[in-house]
Amino acid sequence: MDIETFLRARAGVARASTLQVAGFSRTYVGKALTDGRIVRVRRGIYSMPREAGLFGLALQHNALLTCLSAAPTYRLWTLHDAGSVHLSPGHKKTPLGTLTHGRCPHPPHPWLPVAGLADVLIHSLRCLPPLESLVMLQCATQRGDVTIGFLRRKLPGNRNARARSVLDGLIPRADSILEVLANYHFRRAGLHVRRHVELPGVGEVDFLIEECLAVEVDGSTHLEPRQVKKDRKRNNATIIGGRLGLRFGYDDVVHHPERMVGEVLAVLELCRQGAFGTR
Repeated sequence: MDIETFLRARAGVARASTLQVAGFSRTYVGKALTDGRIVRVRRGIYSMPREAGLFGLALQHNALLTCLSAAPTYRLWTLHDAGSVHLSPGHKKTPLGTLTHGRCPHPPHPWLPVAGLADVLIHSLRCLPPLESLVMLQCATQRGDVTIGFLRRKLPGNRNARARSVLDGLIPRADSILEVLANYHFRRAGLHVRRHVELPGVGEVDFLIEECLAVEVDGSTHLEPRQVKKDRKRNNATIIGGRLGLRFGYDDVVHHPERMVGEVLAVLELCRQGAFGTR
């Protein structure tokens, strides 16, 4: 494994001691620095060039990366790249073109200019559109990094009502961002939804809606030939088992949720009209 691959698996940054334990000698690290493959953020801290730019900006202004800009450090799910840099500068001004967040009352990252996870999540709730903050929180809470109760206590009063409402969209388990988003949209449409339901002959389906429609949301792995064959068998087994089935991909769930929900509602309406009844 080369040093770039190693760093990418660790949010693009690592201590010198971590690199040495992983088998990268001082000579190897020095050559990687000379070649421009990695950058020294500060003494004993090495990073990929792109990440170093963000850390360097934060260090230059004595600020902390937070919100969406800190998500890669904590390996949180995100819908989009950060775009503008999100900074918490304390009482100082931040550079033009950056997004300024409030102070960070919780301990920061132990060795990077990054806000602590609690502040990163709270800032995201107050800053980002609901779905973008929801996927970050889902990742952190289901890993056990933070609890919903803790976040609720940190968001008191009317001014935090919108932020608290996002917490209602969290679910005990989600295997992907797509499940989080689809669940949010189905619930918002007033549908009765059960998640991760085991169907005889089919296995576990992502959603069972109104007890009659099995819905699966497919990531990129479902485009692989072996998975396509498996999904085809599961689709057939769903129908043979007496239930209808729909599948939606990334583009449907992320970019066209209204269309996705509309198709689900259309099938349910046909069911109510007896369109799929025995003739």
